[in-house]
Formats: sequence, structure tokens, C-alpha cells
Amino acid sequence: MPNTRRSPLLAALLAAVAVCGGDAVARVFPFGPRHRAVNDLANQFVPFHARLWDLLHGRADGGLLLDWQAGWGTSFLPDYGTYLSSPFAPLVALLPRGDIEYAVYAVTVLKTAAAAAAMTFLLRRLGPGAWWWAAVLGASYALCGWSLAEGTYNPMWLDGLIAFPLLCLVGEWVREGRRPLLGPLVVAVCWTANFYTAYMATLGAALVLLVRLAVTDGFRVRTLLRAAVTTGIGIALAAPVLVPVFLGSRHAHPGLVREFDPAPLTDLLARLLPVTYSFSTPAAYVSTAVLLLTGALLFRRDVPDRERWLWPGLCAAVVASMQWGPTHLLWHAFATPNGSPYRQTFVLSGVLVIASWTGLGHGGPDRRSLFGGAAVVVVLAAGALPSPFLTGWALLLAGVGLAAVAGALLLPTRGRYGVLAALLVVGTLVGQSAATTAYADRERLARLDDYPPLGPEQERRAAALAAADGWPAYRTDSGLPRFAGNDPLLLGGQGAAYYSSHTPAVLTETLTALGGGWTSRGRNLLSLDNPVTDALFGVGARWRDGAVARTETRLPLVTVRPPGPAPVYGPSPFRNQELLLGARVYGAPRAGACPVGTEVFLWAPDATGTARLGDRETRLLGGQPKRRAAMTSLGVQRTPGLQPVLPGPGELGCLDHDRLRGAVTALRARAAVTVHASPDGIRAELPPGTTGTAVVAAPGIAGWRCGNARTTSYGGLLAVAVDRDTETLDCTFRPPGLRAGLAAAAAGAVGLLLLASASTRTRRWLL
Repeated sequence: MPNTRRSPLLAALLAAVAVCGGDAVARVFPFGPRHRAVNDLANQFVPFHARLWDLLHGRADGGLLLDWQAGWGTSFLPDYGTYLSSPFAPLVALLPRGDIEYAVYAVTVLKTAAAAAAMTFLLRRLGPGAWWWAAVLGASYALCGWSLAEGTYNPMWLDGLIAFPLLCLVGEWVREGRRPLLGPLVVAVCWTANFYTAYMATLGAALVLLVRLAVTDGFRVRTLLRAAVTTGIGIALAAPVLVPVFLGSRHAHPGLVREFDPAPLTDLLARLLPVTYSFSTPAAYVSTAVLLLTGALLFRRDVPDRERWLWPGLCAAVVASMQWGPTHLLWHAFATPNGSPYRQTFVLSGVLVIASWTGLGHGGPDRRSLFGGAAVVVVLAAGALPSPFLTGWALLLAGVGLAAVAGALLLPTRGRYGVLAALLVVGTLVGQSAATTAYADRERLARLDDYPPLGPEQERRAAALAAADGWPAYRTDSGLPRFAGNDPLLLGGQGAAYYSSHTPAVLTETLTALGGGWTSRGRNLLSLDNPVTDALFGVGARWRDGAVARTETRLPLVTVRPPGPAPVYGPSPFRNQELLLGARVYGAPRAGACPVGTEVFLWAPDATGTARLGDRETRLLGGQPKRRAAMTSLGVQRTPGLQPVLPGPGELGCLDHDRLRGAVTALRARAAVTVHASPDGIRAELPPGTTGTAVVAAPGIAGWRCGNARTTSYGGLLAVAVDRDTETLDCTFRPPGLRAGLAAAAAGAVGLLLLASASTRTRRWLL
């Protein structure tokens, strides 16, 4: 097999072996009893991939534009562009849906291997060097600390890990005036796969291109202009996904705004070593071989001065930019992240790897430069000694690895010595990376929110929800207790629960006004188990107390309200529900107790603890701004004068079910006769002679259009005025920005054709 193909394959194999080996050592899924279901991996990525599986198999409620399953009906294209637009994502459809966690893990390992292969291919393209060294360095990049500690449970980010070497390759094509058509297409794929990390990768590739120009051709305005045009066309081609994502973020409920706090230098240095972990410092680990070779480059007199100083200088500049507020914002698209503040760290690992390969392009380092490089690594490790993140294993593995790689570089490059050298370097890489993987696996479970893995209980719940499903005649809510965020996508049904970076502000505000609960400062919405909201949103079945509970006190998805002003919500969710329902159904407790026969509801959004009415207990978890406890039932009042025991201040409401049934019966008389929900809209046949306001039991998010009628909001729900001549309500949904994105893509396609034409004319002129 030619070395050009052998190197990437070896790199991919090393990356996969190290990741799987580390997970096996930690006894983490799928190699042991410890699960991987932490943080957003359980809350977002696995459920969204489950929805993609449903879409690809034709089993989803909704389509690419509209998701009818989560959040009572939300825009799906922004979620697709944020979590699922990777070319690797559709591979989950090859496994059974019940094995979705296995599928997501396999895709994660595959992405890591692809990043190793891509970087190896780039290194071979940048200059000469031993094929196995290219494989080791390419795998070192893919096995950087950012990948092992951050990317493994945010698998969408791993597309940025692949994008960086690909975009650097595009930079090489631009510099050489080659591949004018392929370059923009590669940019488009990278930005479509994950725009967030692709943006960071593009900045990093631009810096690499500038250094390459400085050490080879010198700066040429024409080259820089060609790079800008290539990038611009590629981004334009990705615009049908990018623009809806951008506008989806603008319409989203605001998240936490944080001030950037640079990490202490000692902690930053500690994270360069293997077997360290921290959520708020840069996961900068990269194989000791990379640190040694980059340090040795500073002392190599056989390397031209520009290469000798500019590449290590670029590494230092990237580190400095990570620690300075203005450049930190630049790396993160001018918004400090809610979570880990060093999401660009993979770019640092990439430039370190390129710098180390640059030195090898001039042969192995001599003893003097090797000693100097080792001294650099020792100084970095010594500077990290005060850090609390430094472990004994980190120092041990770094020291052994330094000795092994230095010894390998001193050995002859041919025969059995060459094989021994390769084994020493490969062993260092795999050992350090597997240990770092295992350590990160254990620390994540101890420090981050974790959730139970999918098992027989979840399968039973999903089967029961599927058996009760009656969409669109009624909704089936995945209910409580919550398994994880986005339960409707994972377990089935069509509920209020929803968690995304694009959770619409109008949805959060509406759910909050009606007594709903949430976490993640309003972006992770919980199912609201309440008979009034179930009636209003057409919930005919929901999971409760280990089984599916059905109710006939529900409305169709489309109702018509009498002419008059839309409800204006106030501070009480009990009154707000009544305003949306159009009838009084709650009574106030007398002397702290509800009348016998009514159902007692507690609204205590900031309470944490146990509420009790008689022998029934309910656990609340509130406390704004991070969490908000939902309105919850304490059960039916059966003992006269019995007062509930509350964990904190709250408001009680006494629900009269007879009044609720009467209000629902009255609204049914003015409700749609038939309702049909499509992948991109909803259609309802109205009773003859109906007038007033047609209200769809879905949040009034931007993008709805109902014929020529102007859409309005009715208590946060989609609404449109109808008259006696209106027999059919036909509404379609187009995510905001889709048309603008398609127009930009068309312009990008025209630009690509013009670029191809200009390139053809240039080649003919040269011939």
C-alpha cells in the first residue's frame, strides 16, 4: 500500500484504539457498566440523533422544517444545522433505533479517526517526512485533550476537529492556485457540518496560511483575495442552513451571559500534560512527542529562521489570544460561551502538530536541539507544579513519554532500530491518550450532570407511548419523571419538553406564564402535567406513575375563540390558564385548605424540597434563575380542612374538574372538525359560519404563514382571525432565513461557476 494511503489509515487506527482503549480501562459504555450519559450528550445529542433516525426511516412527527414532537411544535432546521448536519450523522440510521447510544458512540469514534486521517494527509501535503511520523502526529492532533475531554460528549464539535486540517488544505490549494472548484465545496461542507467550530477552524486555517505565505512565497494580495473569495463562496453555499441557525439563535430564549475570566498560567500549563481534567480551563494536552518536537524546533540551526521562529511564534500567539478578552470573544463569534470557555483549543493543538512536523521535514533533530526541546517540556511541566489540576499520573506519563520519544529520536532511522523507534513513539501516544481518556471519563461522571442509560424501563415507556399515540387527533406526552432533556424525541409522543440552543423565547415565556418548569435558565423546558394545559394543548395521553394515563378532557389542536382581545398574562399561572381557557376553573383555598373533591395544585417556582398532602409527597426542585419548579398536583382533597405541608412560599389553586369539563365542552363546539398535521404545517376544517380567532395549540414562533391572513399571538399561541367565509385554516411553516439562505446559496453557486470559468481561461492562457 502506498505511504500516502498508509499514513492516514494508521493515524485513524491509532486514534480509534486509543479512544476505545481508554473507555475500556475506565469501564465506560460500551465497554463496561459506567454510562456516558452526561450533560448535553444525554440531554441533546442522543435525542436529536434519535429524531434523525426517525426522519430517515419515515417515522417522525414533522419533517426537516418543523418538529411536532418537542416544545408543542418548534422549528427544526436550526436544530438540524446545530446538532445533526454532519455528514457522519446519518450513519446512525444503520443501527436499530434501540441502539441509538451505540450509534452515537460509533459516530464519535469515527469522527475522531477521520480527524486523525485528515491531519495526517495535510502533514504529508505540507512537506516531507517519515510516513509513520505523519501518522503519529496526525493521531496526536485527533487525540488532543480538547477532543478527549470536550468533544467526546459534544460530538457535533468533532466536525470542527476534522474541518481544521481540511481548511488548511484549502489554504494550500489557494496558495498554489489549484482546485478552484473543490476548495469552496470543502469550505461549504465544513461550515454545514458544524458552523460553530468551523468558524474557529477557519480562523486557525487563516493564521496557518499567513505563516505559510511568510515562510514560502511571501505575502501576495492576490493570494489573500483568492482565499477570501474561496471562503466566502463556500460559506454562501452553506447559507440555507447557516442563516436559519443564526436567526434561530436570535429568536431563542437568552442564555447565561458570563464575563470571561482567563485561566491561571499554572493551570494552562498543567492542561498541556496528559491525565488532567477541568471544565473551565483549556484542554490543551497533546502528545509529549508534539511538545518535544515543537520545543526542539527553536534550537534547530538547520531549519530556516523564518520556519524556526514563526511556527513556535504562532503557537504562542494562539495561546495568548485564548487568554485575552477581545481575542477570546473573536474566537467565539463575539459571545462568551455558557459552558466551557475554551472551545477553540483544538486549533492550538493543530498548530502545535504542524510546527512539530515542520521540524521533521528537515530531518530528525540533533542532540543539541533535542536537549533544548526536552528542556522546554521540563520547564513547562515545572511551571504547572502549583496547579491543583496536576496529578501524579500526569507527571509520570509525561516524564516516561519524554524519555521514550527522546530515545526514539536518538535511534537510527533504519532497520530494527527504526521499528523500535516507531514502537516507542506509538506506545507513548496511545498510552498517554488512553490514560487521558479514562481519566476524563471518570471525572465527567463525578463533576457533570449525569442521567441513566437507555434500558428496559425506557423501552417499556417508549412502547407504551407508541401504543397510546393518536397524533394529530391528540398529543401523547412523554410525561414525568423526566428521563433527560428532549424526552419526546427519544421516547416518543408530542410534549412540551424541549432543550436546545434555539429554544424559542415565546415558548419559554408562554410555558412559564402557564406554570411550567425549566432548568438551564429557561432553555431546558420540562413537561407540564396539568389537566388545564393538557386540555388546551390537546394532550389525550401522558406517562404518569409508571403507566400511560388517558383523558377525554382535551381539545383539538385548532379551536376558535369568540371575537375579542387576546389574553394578557399576569403573575398568577392559575389565572393565566383560565384566561387562555376562557373560563374560571380554579378556586382559592379557604383557611389554607381546598374544598373536598377538588384537585390541589401548588405553584412554588423557587421552592426546593418535599410538598405533602396527606400521604402523598411531591418533590420540587426550583430556584431561579437557574431552575424553576413547575406547578404540580398534590392530589385530590379528600379530608376536610387538611392543609398541605410546603417546602417554602407558594400559591395554591383548587381545580374543579366539573368546571373544566364544561369549559372544554363549550370550546369543542367551536373547534376544528378535522385536523391534519404535515411535515411543514397544519390544516384544519372549521365549522361553517365560524367567526373569531382561530388558535393553533402551538407556540407562535416566527415563520408561520396562514394563507393571506395576518398571523397573531393569542396568549403566546399561533392565531389568525377568521370570518364566516373561512372554511379551512391552512398554515405552513418556513424557518426564518431559509429563503435568504437559498438566495445566498444561489449567489454562491453563480460565483463558483464564474470562478471555474476564470480558472479555465487562465489555464488556456498559460498553455
